[in-house]
Amino acid sequence: MSSKARIIKSRNLWKQKAKNNADRNRYLERENKRLRGRGNEYKEKAYKVELKLKIYQQQNLNLTIKNKTDLVYLALQLFITARIGFRAVSRVLEVLQKYLGLERIPCPQTIINWITRLSIVKMERPFQIIGNRPCGDIFSNGFYWMIDVSIGLGVGKILSVLALNIHYHQFNSGAPSLKNVHCIGVSVAASWNGETIADFLKKIIEIRGRPSAFIKDGGTDLAKAVRILNEQGFHSLAIDDISHVVANFFKHVYGEHPMFETFLSTCGEISKKLKQTILACLAPPKVSIKARFMNLHRLVNWANNLLKHSPVGRVVNDSLVAKLRKNLGQLPACKEFINLFLRDAIPLLECQKLLKTQGLSKVTWDQCNKLIAIIPERSLVRIGFIKWGEKHLKLAESLALDKLTITSDGIESLYGVGKQHGTGEVKDANRIAIRLPAMCGELTKEDAHAVLDVSVKKQEEIIGDLLSITKQRRDILPNPGNIEKKLLNKNKTDLELLPVAKNRSKNSKLLDLDAFSTKADCSPITTLNSSLSDCLESLPLTG
Repeated sequence: MSSKARIIKSRNLWKQKAKNNADRNRYLERENKRLRGRGNEYKEKAYKVELKLKIYQQQNLNLTIKNKTDLVYLALQLFITARIGFRAVSRVLEVLQKYLGLERIPCPQTIINWITRLSIVKMERPFQIIGNRPCGDIFSNGFYWMIDVSIGLGVGKILSVLALNIHYHQFNSGAPSLKNVHCIGVSVAASWNGETIADFLKKIIEIRGRPSAFIKDGGTDLAKAVRILNEQGFHSLAIDDISHVVANFFKHVYGEHPMFETFLSTCGEISKKLKQTILACLAPPKVSIKARFMNLHRLVNWANNLLKHSPVGRVVNDSLVAKLRKNLGQLPACKEFINLFLRDAIPLLECQKLLKTQGLSKVTWDQCNKLIAIIPERSLVRIGFIKWGEKHLKLAESLALDKLTITSDGIESLYGVGKQHGTGEVKDANRIAIRLPAMCGELTKEDAHAVLDVSVKKQEEIIGDLLSITKQRRDILPNPGNIEKKLLNKNKTDLELLPVAKNRSKNSKLLDLDAFSTKADCSPITTLNSSLSDCLESLPLTG
């Protein structure tokens, strides 16, 4: 190659290199300029944020606890709404002490006393709550009463009564929750039967008036109590909770099925075999033995899904599907039972969800009839469900209600929260019962202020010296020889909380007003107040 050619080639390479460098430099210059502008923008924003933070810290008004009422309100919110334990509430307040400006942190026992006094405050306040009386029952107090009995550790059984506005579904969407109910009575006893439950309900009726209807489960003791009250002149309708009704249908139809026991035992064996293996994620869900048929659909649905992981046909040896098949036991033989149960359970559970959230009305009942159309007409489950619905539609008509509440999930949820929250390992019935009223209804600052007005003396007078399994364990277990003395102490009593009536007559004899409601024609709500006195004057007084 000649020297001229080498020079030309070198010059072309230099030109190309210079061009590439120029393009790269121009790109880097533009990027640096953009990043410098963005950096300045971030610095300006950071400066403004720091300035606002300084002003906010100087004012320090929103984060400071101004008085003890605010402190009580915050502690109650942490326990009831956030649902953390008493010790946890105290620790959270300790962490936030410097930010809230707290001088002293309440100990767990102080917070326990605040919760107890909140229950007292809420039991004293229900007399101010006025329900909307239904047109069909003008002498009732305008409430549903949810009643149920629950057990704790020991011999104590808790009886609770919750009040729900009878027109709840007309003003609210969704199923009633704990915020919508009010505890108007709670008591603990060694045993409850129809007579004792009726006596306790009668005490509340003397203060709060007669309810429009009772919502209850299928317990014979609760049904007998309502029947006794009706015989004594305190007539109220009885509504059967839909969850327990559907569970009883399943119990009567499938409890005697020849494959039922085989299915349950097989599920237990599968659980033992899978829990400590790589297939542990396929283990069956835990189902309560006592309320088995209320949650049996979860176990049956699990079995149906599990069988789909083992399709018909040959599989590779030592594969996970092969290992699964070895642990299924007699579950494939229960396929017919599973299909029959799901055929009835799926539409009924959809109906249950619909009626709980929207209430029982002609519209929702027509929707339920469409959902249960897939169930054979001769099925006892379908026949029983239709009879239940028609019966309760008549109850709604007698109360002149467009929508009837047919669920007692509020009281079931209250027992569930009360037993798990703030009790620890010892599920003491009296300690659970004393906190149940505090968990119902809305919490306001007025409640927190009223808690501070409850004195120690008043708390002791209302609650008394309660039986406590926790104290018994602490006193008896490390000290042998004092079982008879401690356990048979007759000075200890069980809890009984009743609403407080102000300006109440000393005469506890109740007047039977059912005779008026059956004869008086006072159906129009608009003319009720003007015609009520005329209706009463024309009727003889009895009672």
